Amino acid sequence: MGSILDAKGLNCPLPILRAKKALKDIAVGEILQVHATDPGSVKDFEAFCRQTGHELVESLEAGGIYTYQIKRTS
Repeated sequence: MGSILDAKGLNCPLPILRAKKALKDIAVGEILQVHATDPGSVKDFEAFCRQTGHELVESLEAGGIYTYQIKRTS
């Protein structure tokens, strides 16, 4: 299943910083689900995953809530 990080109400760069820390606490291959409300987080998480090598499995938006599924790769 993985872990869930609630980053709603936080603005850049806090969702990324919290996700980076949370990814260290899960096993390689596990999924971190992040919930955010900052519209800028879409580009931030795409760039974060590109730079770190973690896999952005899914990126959704519904009702102003952005949900990201990030698979830890290393």
